[in-house]
Amino acid sequence: MRWETLFADMEAQLDAARAAERQVQVAELTRAERATVTLADRVRASRGSRVRLLVLTGESIEGELVDSATEWLLVAPSAVQRVLVPVAAVAAVSGLAAHGAPPAGATERRLGLGHALRALARDRMTVRVSAQGADVVGRVERVGSDHLEIGATHELAGRVWTIPFASLAAVRSG
Repeated sequence: MRWETLFADMEAQLDAARAAERQVQVAELTRAERATVTLADRVRASRGSRVRLLVLTGESIEGELVDSATEWLLVAPSAVQRVLVPVAAVAAVSGLAAHGAPPAGATERRLGLGHALRALARDRMTVRVSAQGADVVGRVERVGSDHLEIGATHELAGRVWTIPFASLAAVRSG
């Protein structure tokens, strides 16, 4: 009987060691998986959620996350207003899902900031562009590979302003 108790104790110790090793492996795999999740993946998983963005100009933008791509986010602060925010202008985000969505497909990866801005140009919408050190109201006239041109309609009417994508903080419509 004593032998059986000894072997049962050894078996229990081995089972406990195996369980502890599995827990360590699961934790390591979880950390490795989380390390592959991009901000764009987390943003895609959060569509429809209420988020708050702090952009590099210091302003705060809060609303429903309507859409996103790898280079931009579209937030709806109200039923009629939309704010296009370049990912590069985001300093911090709150309200994101804890998990990420699967990686973006090929089509979504090609929908860059220029595509979104060209849609605004095509629709001839009046927008307010906030950039580092500039705030211009007007229509998007042209969109290049790394800049856009705004035809000012208010206090700067008659001027065309060229704004590099790198300085964009937000483009508001509505």
